[in-house]
Amino acid sequence: MPTEPTTPPPIAVFDLDGTLAETAGDLIGTLNVLMAREGLSELPLSQARGLIGAGARALIRRGFEAEGRPLSPEDHDRLFDAFIDHYGDHLADTTYLFPGVVEALDSLEAAGFMLAVCTNKFEGQSVELLRLLGIGHRFAAICGRDTFPQAKPDPRHLTGTIARAGGDPARAVMVGDSRTDIDTAKAAGIPVVAVTFGYTDRPVSELGPDRVIEHFSQLVEAVGALVPAALA
Repeated sequence: MPTEPTTPPPIAVFDLDGTLAETAGDLIGTLNVLMAREGLSELPLSQARGLIGAGARALIRRGFEAEGRPLSPEDHDRLFDAFIDHYGDHLADTTYLFPGVVEALDSLEAAGFMLAVCTNKFEGQSVELLRLLGIGHRFAAICGRDTFPQAKPDPRHLTGTIARAGGDPARAVMVGDSRTDIDTAKAAGIPVVAVTFGYTDRPVSELGPDRVIEHFSQLVEAVGALVPAALA
């Protein structure tokens, strides 16, 4: 007799910066190294957190514009290359997991979820950072901006991540912290949980996520409301 096709387990896909980990110190630290080299004042972390969330290129452009220095395409490319080189050597100088991340991953795995990461960091740096943070082995796929031809907010970045992990978009949920994550998930037709403690220039509650959480202790309940069959 033919065997019945097996249903993939449910999958939770996480953004990285501002969602799983507080990376602002190392990202802004790298930006400030570049700004100092260019003769500009460094940006205080409290001011610069809102500049993060759309990738390194956007961070560089926003940072230099904040100091009144628009960038030519050539300068932007040069500074981007320098950013990636410096940041690659300082991935986890001050970066740490947000409170409750490990416990939330434990609970989702106990409920039968696969886990994946979909980030606009480069894949290699994402894999290394998650290894340094001690959780890289937990993800069935870690996909960055260079993993596929498309990157967030293109929904194919998210659906490609799910496919690489062996998941089913119909049993998936996205967890992120920014408009980019929310727009990506909506475009893919996948429910999205937004955290309030990440990197955004507007409160995430105003951006239309399906659920908002203030701490990872609330994640499993939020996921259960969006993928109820998975936690039945």
